[in-house]
Amino acid sequence: MEFFSNVAGGFETALSMENLALVALGVVLGTLIGMLPGLGSATGVAIVLPVTLTLDPVGGLIMLAGIYYGSQYGATISAVLIATPGDSSSVVTMFDGYPMARAGRAGQALAAAAIASFIAGTISVALLMAAAPGFGAIAVRFGAPENFALMVLGILAVAGFTSQNVFKGLSMGALGLVIGTIGIDVQSGVARMTFGEVSLFGGVGFIEIVIGLFAIAEVMRQVGRGGAKPIRTHFREMILRKEEWGQTIKPALRGTGLGFVLGVLPGAGATLASFFSYETERRISKHPERFGKGELAGITGPEGANNAAVNGSFVPTLTLGIPGSGTTAVLLGAFLMFGIQPGPLLMVEQADLAWGLMASFWVGNLFLLVLNLPMAPVFASVLRVPYRFMYPLILLLALVGAFAIENRMWGVWLALLFGLIGFFMMRYDYPAAPLVLAVVLGPLMERQLSRSLSISHGSPMIFVQRPIAALLLSLAVIFLLAPVITRIVQSRFGSESQTVSDSHSN
Repeated sequence: MEFFSNVAGGFETALSMENLALVALGVVLGTLIGMLPGLGSATGVAIVLPVTLTLDPVGGLIMLAGIYYGSQYGATISAVLIATPGDSSSVVTMFDGYPMARAGRAGQALAAAAIASFIAGTISVALLMAAAPGFGAIAVRFGAPENFALMVLGILAVAGFTSQNVFKGLSMGALGLVIGTIGIDVQSGVARMTFGEVSLFGGVGFIEIVIGLFAIAEVMRQVGRGGAKPIRTHFREMILRKEEWGQTIKPALRGTGLGFVLGVLPGAGATLASFFSYETERRISKHPERFGKGELAGITGPEGANNAAVNGSFVPTLTLGIPGSGTTAVLLGAFLMFGIQPGPLLMVEQADLAWGLMASFWVGNLFLLVLNLPMAPVFASVLRVPYRFMYPLILLLALVGAFAIENRMWGVWLALLFGLIGFFMMRYDYPAAPLVLAVVLGPLMERQLSRSLSISHGSPMIFVQRPIAALLLSLAVIFLLAPVITRIVQSRFGSESQTVSDSHSN
């Protein structure tokens, strides 16, 4: 009974007129922030944080959380419409969302993404409320070796399944890890691969890489083909058919479970969850060849996963005081600035705040669904503009976003460089997904590896001696070799069946 009393009290807090207004304001700001390349949820929360300090702690945190998950929706819009994800967790959505937009199905893609995110938000909020203490206990068991093994599993799984040539996938993953090591080594303070360039001491920015690899490279590819006809979208084409509802709900449910569990683990985050969900949907699909060409399940699964991971990341933040993602690290700072210490006693000593904040997640997701479904035709109508006008606009937005990150031209030059790299990657069929994921996880992997070796006094056997880490690394090897073995078996059976058919014909 106490649980239901707490839930009812949380919704009473979240549904007050003041907090409803703050939820609505937060998700609208988050959507706009997510649509702009170069900002992202962590930056958006950091920008608005000083303003919220004048508010009641409950209302201020509700608004900041609204910006967090609202930015996931906004990033999806830019990923689908102009192949420029506003956040790293929406990179996967672009793989099938942008081809759908190019085929005149932008409205369907955006509507399905909004529905999948709402399903994931609803279920993950219930899981968050019901199982936060239990999931917090599980997360504690994931130390540095387990987190390192989990990240290795993510990169190898994506590298193995995103290309017909496993070598190409691995080489892109390796390149991403190399890029992630550029800058000052936090352990030794030594500059690595900076070639004396001071601007590289802080590393290569992720947003500049994404802008270059996807937005600029796509424009170069389309211009090289002589341009493309503007996309015409009709309202009737935005309505989901019966089979498309199946491609929305089932992947969203699978993505919700996967995303929430990964979101609970400190450091995993929405980006890894969305990549895992995409690979899961592709492996279980009857038509895996459709992925990357406009498959709806390639959007709804990752969208459900990243939204569930956002809510899941609050489990260690609220129950342990350990941020589950970069954005919750900023939010953790907001808690402390309000004089609130997250931890095991938060739900007892600050019950109104904790349960009101969790209830506001569902309210915010409902606001986003109501906001995004009617606006899908409006967003899709952007694609009716002739591409001779769209290309300069996309380039302008991309380069302004690259410049705005640090307010200097360095970001622009990096974006242009990776745009050129991305153009040749597309031409020679090198997958971008392993590179992107490795750039995101590389610095985190390095820190977890360093901590693991410190614990074991330099012995790598710690990854074998700890059962969870050993299991995850074993799965990584399986995922890496599975595509190779599958193709060998298919080619062998294919040649044998061809031989049999030839003998029968003779």
